[in-house]
Amino acid sequence: MFKITSRRLTILNSLVFLLIFVAFTSILYGYLALRLFDKVDNAMQSQANLFNLPQGRFALAAPPPPFDPRIFMLLRSSDGRIINPTPFRIDETEDIAKIAALATTGEIQTKEYQNHVYRMISVPYQYENNLYNGDGGFLVQEVIAVSIVDSEIELLNNLLWITVGGGIISVISIILAGYFLAGRAMVPIRAAWEKQQQFVSEASHELRSPITGIYNNAELMLRHPKHTIEEEGHRINTIMKESKRMTKLISSLLTLARSDANKAELQLAPVNISEVIHSVVQGFEVMEEVYRVNLTWNIQPNLELIADKERLHQLMVILIDNAFKYTHAGGQVHICSSQSEKNVVITVQDTGCGISPENLSHIFDRFFREDKARSRESGGIGLGLAIAKWIIEKHRGQIKVESKLGKGTKFIVSIPVTKSKES
Repeated sequence: MFKITSRRLTILNSLVFLLIFVAFTSILYGYLALRLFDKVDNAMQSQANLFNLPQGRFALAAPPPPFDPRIFMLLRSSDGRIINPTPFRIDETEDIAKIAALATTGEIQTKEYQNHVYRMISVPYQYENNLYNGDGGFLVQEVIAVSIVDSEIELLNNLLWITVGGGIISVISIILAGYFLAGRAMVPIRAAWEKQQQFVSEASHELRSPITGIYNNAELMLRHPKHTIEEEGHRINTIMKESKRMTKLISSLLTLARSDANKAELQLAPVNISEVIHSVVQGFEVMEEVYRVNLTWNIQPNLELIADKERLHQLMVILIDNAFKYTHAGGQVHICSSQSEKNVVITVQDTGCGISPENLSHIFDRFFREDKARSRESGGIGLGLAIAKWIIEKHRGQIKVESKLGKGTKFIVSIPVTKSKES
């Protein structure tokens, strides 16, 4: 799938670059040709118009010299004869006359003759007295200006060859660049796909475990229909425990799915974060006896910010619950909150087992658990910290982790006090 997509992206990128290159070179070639021939055409038009000035009668007798040495001025009679009124250019008159004989009145034409390229224009003569040098046999009908444009054509041909050569090199470069860009574009797509595949696989595995437990215990209960509730109490307890775990897993998966789709919106309002933290801490006081862990706190009163109260409550539950799970009996969990400049800073520190340096960068990955056996035993599913990070980022905050193996872990959360737009 990725190879086909990569090829398609390569072709698409190459076509786009190629179209841009062709369009640019065509415009450049056309503009240069237009400018070159415009200059020649204007010079021929101006020279031809000199014969149609009010002193035109005199011009037939003694025309002014051309201002461009490449321009030949010829006269064509009503019977098609052509003469050259500038005798000092007589060495080329015969060839020029043959080219001028093909000129069409009012049109600018380009003709090639004996390895030379000529551009010419024919202008009607406008005066009644059109006898040339008093010769009654030559009645002037048209004034023809002819210019050799070999240098312009050579310049355009060179540009064309350079363009063709550059085009071939560009096509090869464009294909290579297209393949490279397609590969770069596929990197995040491939990563997202692999992440999704891993997520689906791990979610399926996590869901299979409680479902299997529920099914097996229910099947064993059906084998003994005469047993009392007391006799099957341990199986009923297992079913309830696995059902609770599966409910928690589904809820977490739904939260992450909504966050990925940007459908999990925050309900922003003024929140007294001190009260939220204190409420969560009070709920965990009972866990001191269960885990035999000492819970302490130092909460600065009346810390307020613009946030989603329910999400902040969920965040604190995740962090404190995580601290209890990984702290051995006799350890300590300490909660602290304060305000630093424009941020509220919350720390959750424990004296637990800590996190190894190689796993520290993965603790916010979905379904990641450093001690899987301990985490599963305590009901962990490996999604809590991923949700915690999403909540913090949604509030435009930051979370940092400091940990040492055997000494404990410290989570530092910083959330801006002012209202922030959702990402």
